[in-house]
Amino acid sequence: MRSDNRIVGENVTFSTNCKETGLNNNVLVYGTSGCGKTMSVAEPLLLQTFNTNLVVTVTKRRLVKKYTPLFKKRCYKVLDLNFTNPDESTVSFDPLEYVRTLSDMSFLAKSIVGITYGKNTNSTADPYWEQCAVSLLTAEIALCLAKSDGPRATLADVLELHDSITFSESCDGISTNKDDLFEKYKNTKRGAHAYNCWKTFKQAPFRTASCIFSTLNTILDTVFTQDIRKMMKLDKKLDFTKLGSEKTVLFVTTSAVNPALNSFINMFYAQLFKQLFEYAEKLPDGMLPIPVHVLCDDFATGGQILNFPEYISIFREKQISVTLLLQSESQLDAMYGYSNAITIINNCDTCLYMGGMDLKTGRSMSERLNLPLEDILYMPVGKMFVFRRGQKPIYTSRYDIEKNRLYQSITAQYNKTVEAEKEEERKKEEEKEHKRAEKTMKKAS
Repeated sequence: MRSDNRIVGENVTFSTNCKETGLNNNVLVYGTSGCGKTMSVAEPLLLQTFNTNLVVTVTKRRLVKKYTPLFKKRCYKVLDLNFTNPDESTVSFDPLEYVRTLSDMSFLAKSIVGITYGKNTNSTADPYWEQCAVSLLTAEIALCLAKSDGPRATLADVLELHDSITFSESCDGISTNKDDLFEKYKNTKRGAHAYNCWKTFKQAPFRTASCIFSTLNTILDTVFTQDIRKMMKLDKKLDFTKLGSEKTVLFVTTSAVNPALNSFINMFYAQLFKQLFEYAEKLPDGMLPIPVHVLCDDFATGGQILNFPEYISIFREKQISVTLLLQSESQLDAMYGYSNAITIINNCDTCLYMGGMDLKTGRSMSERLNLPLEDILYMPVGKMFVFRRGQKPIYTSRYDIEKNRLYQSITAQYNKTVEAEKEEERKKEEEKEHKRAEKTMKKAS
């Protein structure tokens, strides 16, 4: 299969053919806010993609509108998963849609609870509460799937079940309003799993059970807003297997000012990687038919992606790769812990340093380049270092995308579209104002 070329700096490109280069296609990008990561790294990646499937996280809707026509011309199916405004989505994401086995249930519960607990990797918090919250959520997930006689249950149904639970103290632990329901389904496969997990919660002392329930409450209320709950009930569910088998670009829109959405995106990534891995494993050669590249903007601002350090170690053999946009190494340490951060860094054969004031990252670059720390910290704006495993570092300028003719063309077309939309909106406002004026005149007469 044909491969693509990636532009990573002025006059610096590399092939994505792993057999040809002997390297993986994982790219780690460090750069302070406003240094041009989007225009110098993300948009060139979009321009140069012809043969690879993409999953692109964006906070700016202009990128979706700007590049959708381009990918449609290249015969891509373009999917739009908009978490900030679900009504604009062409597909929806319900994590429960991909749960088939008992281990899937535990994985989903761990990834949801890990959204909050993953932010405290370096803390000394007692893991007991996390484990109990996972067990309780697993019980609720299993019960909803066990009692789903009609349409398949959604995660929104699980959340509604959780919201409806009440309990009181009893002689052997607690008594709840859902005990009879768990008893009813305990002889089925999923019901038995639900019942066993439920017993862990039910047999806890009242104060302990209250803390477990409160812990899970806090996580679910923070992550699953009413808009997200509504979105999970929509039709047109996303099929992860098609991302690896049909020519597809998926745009995932999140918010730059809503941390809860960022956390949900990381849970989405956990499901994405798991489903792609399992799909590839079922194929004769163990690889996806079409390579999938995932562009993770602001990678370390949400929560942990469950098992990501393990996944990235074997991405290449499944034809999966990632571009991780970060501000500093410190972000990665804070999110994943030192050893896992090192694992992620070591599994990216390409690293771009676009400048910044973080001392930890500066020292790391200083050691790699054998240059004084001040040369790194005071590097001119617009300059960057490109590291490729097996090659000497390259000092260059960031890619000036505005000189790219294709970029100029699609930008001009996008600007025309925006102007046309503004003109249409202006006409609608004029018509509304005219109608209001007519009503006022009629009342006056």
